[in-house]
Amino acid sequence: MAETGAVVRTGFVDRVEHMDELRSLLADVTTGRGGRALVVDGVSGMGKSALLRAFEAEVAASHGSGVGRAVSVRCQPSIGSGLHYGVIVELLLQLARDQEFKQPGVFRRLLSFTGQGVVRSAPEVLSAIVPGLGALFTLGKEVAESSLASGSMPFDSLLPFQQGAAAQIVDALLDLVRQGPPTVVLIDDIQYGDPSSLLVLDRLLRRLPDEPIGLVLGHTTDGAYVDGPASTVEDLLHDWAKDGLLRRRVLNGLPRDAVAELVRSRHPEAPRALSEQLSRLTAGHAVFVTLCLEEWRPEDGSVVELPSSLSRVVEDRLRLLPEPDRELLMIGSAQGETFLSRTVAEVKGAPHDEVMERLRLIAAQHRLILPEQPPGWARLDASDCYRFEHNALWGVVYGRQTPQQMRSRHARIAAALTSEALDGMPLERRLEIARHLRSGGTECLLASAEAHYGLARDAAMEGLSFAEAERHCEEVIKAVRDLPKQEESRDRWLIQAVELLLSLTEVRWRGQHRPAGGPDIDALAAEAEAAASRCGTPELAIRTTLLRGKTLLATQGLVPSLDKLRAAVELAEQHGDPVALFVARVEYGRQVSKRRLADGLTQLQEAERMYASDPRLGGTGDPVLQHARNLGEMQLGITLFDSGHLSEALTRLSRCVQRLRDESLKAELPIALNYLAQVHMGLGAYEEAEEILREALDFEAGRGGDSGWHAYNKALLAHLLVQQPTRRDHALELIADAWAETERTWLANLVPIVRNLYAEILLLAADESGEFLDQADRLAVATCVETRRSGMIRSEIAAHSLRSRILLRKGDTVGAQDQARRAVRILDEVGDMPALRTEEVLYFSAVVQTAAGVPEEAHALLERARREVARKAEKITGDVSPDRFLTRVPLNNAILQGAGDDQ
Repeated sequence: MAETGAVVRTGFVDRVEHMDELRSLLADVTTGRGGRALVVDGVSGMGKSALLRAFEAEVAASHGSGVGRAVSVRCQPSIGSGLHYGVIVELLLQLARDQEFKQPGVFRRLLSFTGQGVVRSAPEVLSAIVPGLGALFTLGKEVAESSLASGSMPFDSLLPFQQGAAAQIVDALLDLVRQGPPTVVLIDDIQYGDPSSLLVLDRLLRRLPDEPIGLVLGHTTDGAYVDGPASTVEDLLHDWAKDGLLRRRVLNGLPRDAVAELVRSRHPEAPRALSEQLSRLTAGHAVFVTLCLEEWRPEDGSVVELPSSLSRVVEDRLRLLPEPDRELLMIGSAQGETFLSRTVAEVKGAPHDEVMERLRLIAAQHRLILPEQPPGWARLDASDCYRFEHNALWGVVYGRQTPQQMRSRHARIAAALTSEALDGMPLERRLEIARHLRSGGTECLLASAEAHYGLARDAAMEGLSFAEAERHCEEVIKAVRDLPKQEESRDRWLIQAVELLLSLTEVRWRGQHRPAGGPDIDALAAEAEAAASRCGTPELAIRTTLLRGKTLLATQGLVPSLDKLRAAVELAEQHGDPVALFVARVEYGRQVSKRRLADGLTQLQEAERMYASDPRLGGTGDPVLQHARNLGEMQLGITLFDSGHLSEALTRLSRCVQRLRDESLKAELPIALNYLAQVHMGLGAYEEAEEILREALDFEAGRGGDSGWHAYNKALLAHLLVQQPTRRDHALELIADAWAETERTWLANLVPIVRNLYAEILLLAADESGEFLDQADRLAVATCVETRRSGMIRSEIAAHSLRSRILLRKGDTVGAQDQARRAVRILDEVGDMPALRTEEVLYFSAVVQTAAGVPEEAHALLERARREVARKAEKITGDVSPDRFLTRVPLNNAILQGAGDDQ
């Protein structure tokens, strides 16, 4: 069962069914039938690693050059989930080694990284292998560095970097595979996989059927259902299997014939009844079988006892050692399943030569530790390396220590490993140090916070690995909270960690306090805001107030958010910092537009004036200011459209889109295209609108991953198509996909808009039988309920108007009247709203009142709608014809002709 490091190594016993499945997967790949993926699940010690090694050896022995190959890598335990792109780098290097003999020198420079600690140079290695990736990492790093410095981290704009990097890495990996024979990739211990590598695997799985590559993942299920990285991996495997991207096979206990084979290989002289007794007692669990065989002696005959626990077996073996040797093993166990002799010597305070010799004797004379190759980050250390024979032995040895012994030894191990400054140290070594600082008790809290914050920044900037960065931020916050209140740097560390953590998680915030699996975002923001107040630094106060405004928007709605965002603007004005004021004003202008269109217009126009007149804003290439400028410019354009200035909106947004097309990042391009398409639709230019929306969808499809704006653009396209009878079915498919993606991404400002579009599309698609009307009504009701809490008045008005139309179609005239009047009443209270056509609300209310037999009210509403259309037509100038606006927009036609039937 030869499990590496985790369980006892024994001879492999053939798993017939599982080996046959692996051979079948290889056959598919080598005969051109395309690749597929398989997960081998099982508890620790069941023989998964042995199965993969045996398959790899069989492929090497039975397949000639060019026929097929198996390439194996392993996710690293303990620090594995903190290594961004760790296993992917190893895989690429393995494939590169295979190509070296074909193209000498091409990959030699890449392979040289392994001697210096490959993980520290993961972005460099990836950049060297993957065409164009270096520029992507460099640009992403610049944006992230500037964003962190300003306190306005636009991680919604950095996600394209991460998605783009994953796509490019998969392209390069497949290119390497195609240069060699058909390949089966074996990745063991996937439960330790880092999120960045898992993102690459997600992209790879979707391309397997068309490529000469298969994928096999070894997965230990021990921690699959306990909160932590392993459960995250289990959830991902479950989703992949549900989506048909892979199959899962469970490796259960060894069958009786396999146990008998193992007994014969270890003890040929043993009686036949021994294997039968072993099978019955152990249920074929490989590690129990092996331990029992290790304890068996010929004089025992067929009698064998299953240990009441593995601990007892280990305790019996440890008692054979003298106390000083047991102490060395306990120190080693504090470092982990694998440990270094030099570290043990430094913690013990003993000469290294003496410790090396004692460990050598323990390994030679007892079955407790085995010599091991040191990890990559320690290969240049003058040290021997050992690993415990199996996980159970390590766990028992470590557990023999008192809590304070553990803390003290972890602290001394961290100190022993910190022989140089952390900056420039290989990432693996930094992760190892941070792990021990985390467990080192009170004396290590500040050092732990510092180490984890450095890891978080580097994960976000160097590798664009946001999930790893989140975990490090959480460790910083945990350590800082435990620091004494009088610690001088406590508040600043807390603010930095909270800012980064909330920026990293912002794209997952939902209309509740906790994003899935995440922190209480508003409580964290409030904690940072209070810390900034104690620090008395205006810059920190502005940043944390702005951040609190964002969390309030997600958790409590628009109104409390606006109060806090306005306070950020006022603080920035008092401080006199143009950068902070510009960023705060743009954010406030964008959000206040959702409630008071005129106020938003004023703020955004002032921000535009600032950017144009102050060289500290417009005269710099700061990516954060560029991001804020882009958001402000496009928001100003769509606000002008919502205010009735259609020509000016078209000019501004066309100019903005063209400039964004020429940018290298293009992060905000899907938003700008959405706004430009809305303007074209408002002007009756439906062909141009469809072309623009398809450009936006293609752009994000190439970038990969879910996106709230991708969903919104898909919903707008569906709304365009549903009005063409021949494309109705396609429109219904599009809007269903758009709503599913909206539910997954859940951007608070977009959810009610897309839900309302879904309801209206169902209304427009409903035939005489009234099909879809009930579903449309449920969606509109849900928006009414949600917007009363969130404060998104524009969507609340639209939802009431939609309900009036739906109820009228269902024959409920009284209910329709009530909903129509509610919509108009709220509109009259707040005035024009973004993403809402005033004339549309008035017109459909007139339709309802006509049907209800209230012609005077209907006429008054219709006249108001006509004045609104006329006002907008008067402002149309330049190349756009007002006639097209009046004649090609069906709503405007209907308004001019008078209120009739809804459809």
